[in-house]
Amino acid sequence: MPLQLQPFRHIKPLNPSTLIPSKPLNPRQTPPSSTPIDHLYISQLLSRPDWAVLLNHDLFSKRLLLNPRSTVSIFQNQENPSHAIKFHTWLSRVNPALATHQSVQRALGNTLHRKGPAVLSVELLRDIQNSSSRVTEDLLCVLMGSWGRLGLAHYCTHVFGQISFLSLSPSTRLYNALIDALVKSNSIDLAYLKFQQMAADNCRADRITYNTLIHGVCKIGVVDEALRLARQMKDNGHFPNVFTYTILIDGFCNVSRVDEAFGVFETMKESGVYPNEATVRTLIHGVFRCVDPSKALELLLSKFLDGERVHFKLACDTVLYCLSDNSMAKEMVVFLRKVLGRSYVPDNSVFNVIMACLVKGAELRELCDVFEILRKQGVKAGIGTYLALVEALYKNEWREEGDRVSGQMISDGLIANVFSYNMVINCFCRAKLMDNASEAFRDMQRRGFAPNLVTFNTLINGHCKDGAIDKARELLEMLLENGLKPDIFTFSCIIDGLCRIKRTEEAFECFTEMIEWGINPNAIIYNILIRSSCAIGDVARSVKLLRIMQTEGISPDTYSYNALIQIFCRMNKVEKAKKFFDSMSRSGLSPDNYTYSAFIEALSEYGRLEEAKKIFYSMEANGCSPDPYISNLIIKILVQRDYVEEARNIIERYRQKGISLNSIPTL
Repeated sequence: MPLQLQPFRHIKPLNPSTLIPSKPLNPRQTPPSSTPIDHLYISQLLSRPDWAVLLNHDLFSKRLLLNPRSTVSIFQNQENPSHAIKFHTWLSRVNPALATHQSVQRALGNTLHRKGPAVLSVELLRDIQNSSSRVTEDLLCVLMGSWGRLGLAHYCTHVFGQISFLSLSPSTRLYNALIDALVKSNSIDLAYLKFQQMAADNCRADRITYNTLIHGVCKIGVVDEALRLARQMKDNGHFPNVFTYTILIDGFCNVSRVDEAFGVFETMKESGVYPNEATVRTLIHGVFRCVDPSKALELLLSKFLDGERVHFKLACDTVLYCLSDNSMAKEMVVFLRKVLGRSYVPDNSVFNVIMACLVKGAELRELCDVFEILRKQGVKAGIGTYLALVEALYKNEWREEGDRVSGQMISDGLIANVFSYNMVINCFCRAKLMDNASEAFRDMQRRGFAPNLVTFNTLINGHCKDGAIDKARELLEMLLENGLKPDIFTFSCIIDGLCRIKRTEEAFECFTEMIEWGINPNAIIYNILIRSSCAIGDVARSVKLLRIMQTEGISPDTYSYNALIQIFCRMNKVEKAKKFFDSMSRSGLSPDNYTYSAFIEALSEYGRLEEAKKIFYSMEANGCSPDPYISNLIIKILVQRDYVEEARNIIERYRQKGISLNSIPTL
């Protein structure tokens, strides 16, 4: 939309001293200085034609106190971007230093981006000019930044071409803001055009100009042009700084030219430019991003970490984060042994990342050794780290070691409220150590911590999964005695526990009791009962439950249908199963491997191999990639029917995808 700014050259601003509010403000709407800012009041004020006079009035009467924090808050709470622009033009007049404060400009830019696009309409500019304010260079830079983030490249250049009507002249700073906006909106060619026009406007490109263009070409992968710009920058007397080199390193990593990224890093140090934290993180993350993670670690150890001194701890922390992201537990142990010998000590947060990775993939002995080494060096583990280690130890039947680590956790004072006790109880339940969970429950009561609903639900769930339904009932009674009300999770645990031990009728009685408590069942509870009814052969009841579910407005999910499809397939009622499959598809649900495996097994068992093969080959087309179980199943069936070559083809196809399947036995 063109900006018709010319008429404003002939508009004379009104004298503020002659302006009086056309309508008096309600005193109750005026925020006193001792109360928080009324943002609705500010917005209403900015929407009035006499907004500038009213702002002046509130400022001089000290009803509006201006400081960085309050001003940031005002900008953050403006819903109309035009209001934010008007407030900044007024602020630039009454408090220029505050208007250019970094936090204020950042808040303004975020608001213009979030609520924008902000358009410099004729009406808005007339309103600003009538208030004796103007669009400053600072404001225009912020505006162009917001337009760039919104992808409005052509609007940026259009406004820039008419800045003379805003009483502004081209400057290096304005050109930099424009070029940055064009780069952000992925208009690199347009950014180059404006770069070449700078000299015609007597503006000289500076280091910021070159860094912005280098960043732009690196974004699109043209790193050789970035190097040319860096040389041109140097020839024009602007030596590359830490930002230049960091951008180049990131650019080379993005195009997988790792050796050149390391070369830029070395050139940087030879030039006397010291890398900052961003440089180190950029290099390490970039190397892990563009080469195989195991090779990345090798490259970093040989080309970077062995000689790094200034940011050694940061480099080690970043490598550990990358190893954790790639689940490289064994490599992490080797790396830790190497860097711990160079006096590296992680902080508490990195320690927790290390342990979270090692718990999933390292040998238990190595896991315990690393834990003890770092703990003795004074690194504090969080309760989550302790419990993950304890659970791993107990699940692998390292009871003595698990008890020792649990004792350390207690001695570190981490078990100090009901929430931490709940975490401990949950850990023991997950490790199927219900005696330990019960003891922790008694201990929390002895220490005066009242159990909450989460405590009881965790224990009830643990006992139900352990088959101890009577203990779960005792806890339910205790829950009621403590003045708590069972929720849907409580009932789902008990219903599931009863179904697990084949006490299905009691499960349905509990289901009825739950409804009497005013708790509406959800899909999870219906699925438990459907699955349980199918398991005991009561298919009619399962189908009825599915219908009730739909009548109650609860949408069946894949698990609901799978239970019925599987039971009908086992009963050789494949056509009936297909009807539920069709109903499932009409509901917008996608069948999974369990759905398909039920059909493949049933069809194969009853001599309908071609149909089974057709279903298998249709899986990927329907958005469900066969898992190893179903792939091995079809291979086994094909071999049994003497379709050995076809089975070999499936194995080879999955081998190329990196999936290992069972080999065909030699006959």
